[in-house]
Amino acid sequence: MACESVTPARGGVFDGLAGMLAPLGFDIHRFVRGEGPEGSDEEPVENLFAIRRGSTGSRHFAFAGHLDVVPPGDGWTSEAFVPEVRGDLLYGRGAVDMKGAIGCMAAAVADIPREAGTISFIVTGDEEGPALHGTRAIIDHIRAADDAVPDLCLVGEPTSVNRLGDMMKIGRRGSINIWLEVAGTQGHVAYPHLANNPIPRMVAMLAELDALHLDDGTDWFQPSNLEITEFDVPNRAHNVIPGKARARISIRFNDRHSGKGLAERVRAIAERHGGTAHPVISGESFLTPPGEFSGLVARAVEAETGIEPEASTSGGTSDARFLKDLCPVIEFGLVNATMHKTDEAVALEDLRTLARIYRRVALAGLHA
Repeated sequence: MACESVTPARGGVFDGLAGMLAPLGFDIHRFVRGEGPEGSDEEPVENLFAIRRGSTGSRHFAFAGHLDVVPPGDGWTSEAFVPEVRGDLLYGRGAVDMKGAIGCMAAAVADIPREAGTISFIVTGDEEGPALHGTRAIIDHIRAADDAVPDLCLVGEPTSVNRLGDMMKIGRRGSINIWLEVAGTQGHVAYPHLANNPIPRMVAMLAELDALHLDDGTDWFQPSNLEITEFDVPNRAHNVIPGKARARISIRFNDRHSGKGLAERVRAIAERHGGTAHPVISGESFLTPPGEFSGLVARAVEAETGIEPEASTSGGTSDARFLKDLCPVIEFGLVNATMHKTDEAVALEDLRTLARIYRRVALAGLHA
């Protein structure tokens, strides 16, 4: 936590994790991706895949997460990157999201014998950023390696809401952002017949998009929602009809939709109003159906906390949206009340409990 690993993370924070895992018998593979061309703003991302192989044919359980954090912001009671224990809490950026969970994963495997099976760590420095050169790059690395695809994967995102163990995530909605533009003809406001104002067409387009009813939800997903997140008219003069209007929308969608289908639907509306649409799909929706994996996670949580976690698909996106292409994936971790906030903090007892839960989950997953 003392490493200032604001996304994209590299270097020291990975040294720390490698230093924990190597003495436990893990083979450490570190690599950097995303070096942009000279003069570009693209920053390289460091990733780590660590694996300790069990006997031939044994099951493979993976822990996954990220070591990058969001910028600390202002207003901290203590230094964001100087971890400090005050009372029963550990304060510092990443305490909850999610260096604390990764520390618990490392503690969990410390006394799991090699003969129990194969265990791996899938850890990126790019989850809080664009997520272009992080987990997806590790997945490519895993697929290229010999017998490195896990049977099950647990992501340590902070899923608990009010107390540790009250929620796990068995899926996530998909995410797409779409940049919209309407071109007009700039002119003097006193001579509108010589200009073409793009704003009314953009307003009409956004009104139609805002009025869309995408669905009423599904068995495991809440209704999809479309939000207008930006509206901009680059015009500094009061007496000029602008030549361009821009906007952006964000859609979080359930399993009734695909990113491609929504992009085409929005593009048709944009074109009807004389505009264009440029979509970027961050991830598709996915669901790990309730069953053996969610059951063993729930039993491990209940054994340590006395409560059964709710299976949910709520919230934003995570790197589980990529990992689900490898194997079944579930997310479970710390209480998320202070993630991304000033004075981010975790209860010390929750860290101890989470390490025990992770140990139970890994052992059960290796013997499933």
